[in-house]
Amino acid sequence: MIIKTVYAASIPFTPRPALGALRVSGALLVAQGLACKRGERLLWRGVDFSLEAGGVLHIIGANGIGKSSLLRIIAGLLPAMAGSVACDGGVALLDENPALDRDRTLKGALGFWGQVDGQSGVDAALDAVGMAALADVPMRYFSTGQRKRAALARLLVQNAPIWLLDEPSNGLDHSGVTMLEALIETHRAGGGCALIASHQPLTLADMQTLALSDYIGISSGLGSIHDPEIPENKVSA
Repeated sequence: MIIKTVYAASIPFTPRPALGALRVSGALLVAQGLACKRGERLLWRGVDFSLEAGGVLHIIGANGIGKSSLLRIIAGLLPAMAGSVACDGGVALLDENPALDRDRTLKGALGFWGQVDGQSGVDAALDAVGMAALADVPMRYFSTGQRKRAALARLLVQNAPIWLLDEPSNGLDHSGVTMLEALIETHRAGGGCALIASHQPLTLADMQTLALSDYIGISSGLGSIHDPEIPENKVSA
């Protein structure tokens, strides 16, 4: 069990028992009362959701609204202004920076992170993303779409139950998007879950949606923040 909790004195907040919520609901991921601030601007607040095994939640919103920030908060890479996050199991983040050494071969770059993460399965991951034939090619020669497939292979090698996917279909052609959807569905069928921020449509069974525009904060622009009333949970199917 991995528990991450953040609080902020600037927004009145009564912490709730995230760990207890996990134990009661059987969820892999629970976010409660999350708020995000960029500079002096409150982006959103009062974000609540949970994901159980097999669940998938699509985060939507305009550019700059804070979709990537939400995923980075869940991953523990960005402090939240308020709220709590509880994760039952490992978390893997896919974003525009896969951190695969461009001077290593594809297999070598994935193998490096496999050793760091204490995981194996590089060959199986390369097969799954259709890159097995390019295993010995240096990363620097790959196209945008091939680099995205390589990033997805790294995601598979991490073997984490909680996937955080930031614009996962960017750079992929039609067959690549179909492959991505199949990978997500296989991950869900195996007991994992996925939190996805994407402007591109994805065809996934029983996918729920959370619009960050429903949680927008209001800033005066002068450094003081006027907090709107916290909205009720607005996750929709």
